[in-house]
Amino acid sequence: MSTTTLAPMPVTSPLPSALEGRTVLIVGGSSGIGLAAGALLTSVGARVALLARDPARLAAAVDRLRTTPGASVTGVAGDGTAEDVLEQALDQAAPVDHVLVTAGALSTGALLDTPRDQVREAVEGRIWGAYATARAAARRLPAGGSITFSSGHYLTRPIPGASAAIASIGAIEGLTRALAVELAPRRLRVNAIRFGVVDTPWPVARWAWPTTRPWPRPGRARRWDVSPRRRRRPRRRCSSWPTTS
Repeated sequence: MSTTTLAPMPVTSPLPSALEGRTVLIVGGSSGIGLAAGALLTSVGARVALLARDPARLAAAVDRLRTTPGASVTGVAGDGTAEDVLEQALDQAAPVDHVLVTAGALSTGALLDTPRDQVREAVEGRIWGAYATARAAARRLPAGGSITFSSGHYLTRPIPGASAAIASIGAIEGLTRALAVELAPRRLRVNAIRFGVVDTPWPVARWAWPTTRPWPRPGRARRWDVSPRRRRRPRRRCSSWPTTS
């Protein structure tokens, strides 16, 4: 077992202004949450590097982010689950301070109708992609750097027909906790964001939700029923605890 010498404790501001001049690699940054994160990061002065499979969508995403005045944005086309590709992206964008992973498919299918081979690529890609990202990034990030993975609320509110996918995001959260402990001596933070359903092209295409259907305004939740559910009666509140004599 290798031992790690404690890195110096970095002193940084928790405010968004601390990201100014920092470099963030977004794995899966050509659309959806990754692209939105890239836009937010460029708005506070961070340098952004995008890694995505589709060269055309990647080029469009880079061009879109570069419309922000003073934005520094680069793109690397490649498989975000391959460790050598991740190493290349990190070295090309060096020095990288933070890594955000938003890539990952959500494979669906009823358990009895879906053989393992049908969901293997999506499940293994999410788990081993996160593992490969951590391996490549941990060797290169400075003290005070961070790795952020993506999880989802289906882990705590599962839906039918997505058991393999939900198991894979559960694995991501387990990996996050383990790496947070293992990489702490290097002063690297490891976190996972448990996203809800977000208005991106993916859920609209997957569940055929109408694009004209109104979505909640930021900060306001709305329940989306993707399967029939029994309506629960609201619990009655007691004004006081029952007493006995």
